[in-house]
Amino acid sequence: MVLGLALSLGGCGFGGDDDRTGGAVVRVTRDFGHVRLGSAAVARVEDGQTPTTLLRSRFKDVPSIEGLRRRPGADWFLFVNGVEHGDAHQELAPGDRLQWDYRSTAAVGDVPAIVGAFPEPLLHGTGGKRRPVRLECDTAAAAACKAVDERLRAVGVFATRSTLGAPGTQSVIRVVVGLWPRVAVTAAMLEDAPRESGVFARFASGGLQLLDEDGRAVRTVRPGDGTGLVAAVRPREDELVWIVTALDHEGLTAAADSLTGSRLRDAYAVAATGPATEKLPLAGR
Repeated sequence: MVLGLALSLGGCGFGGDDDRTGGAVVRVTRDFGHVRLGSAAVARVEDGQTPTTLLRSRFKDVPSIEGLRRRPGADWFLFVNGVEHGDAHQELAPGDRLQWDYRSTAAVGDVPAIVGAFPEPLLHGTGGKRRPVRLECDTAAAAACKAVDERLRAVGVFATRSTLGAPGTQSVIRVVVGLWPRVAVTAAMLEDAPRESGVFARFASGGLQLLDEDGRAVRTVRPGDGTGLVAAVRPREDELVWIVTALDHEGLTAAADSLTGSRLRDAYAVAATGPATEKLPLAGR
């Protein structure tokens, strides 16, 4: 069934993304964004257009997607601007980036937020409503903080600056930058399993464990390895936090430099080492 879906999407003639103002992009993936099945774009979001109507208007053989829903232990999940979206019939807003991903539910059911729609939702927000972006930085991470600020400005996101853990978290989208464990005060859930954090990486036993789709540790990053993490979490329903962190400065620089659309595209979260980016969970290990 997956092959049939891939073939039907591949024949639609909408292979490239389109970021034109007022339009929308939809991408269909599988296995936590590791495999792209197809993509399409519209130059203008029509009144009353929803994720479902956009999908049906651009892709053939949509019933095969519904058929995949019946597979035990796996399901389709919709993200709008990087935030999990339970209502596929809610009206779209100009600039929305959609991702339909078919994946295993062995380790976690819901994943509240992902980074694969960058620069969304930092640029246009969610539900057609923009929220201010606040950049919170560890004082020991000045260079990485500057790099993140430059990456955001390059895509039209102008963030205010603050120290870690400033109040007023519900009214803004926070981008937290710093070394671990200093940022643990705002990202303690990264010490938990994916079922609690929604992220297939966790800080434990003095290292950063990179996990597979079953939540098992495949590789452990230690201080000095130069590997950083970029992830998005929702500590509460009304909060959204992007986290750029590492165990050492080299890894933090790598994580900051990975904030581009091409390196984050379709990813749930990423581990960055130098110019290389790995999507999480790790696949095929």
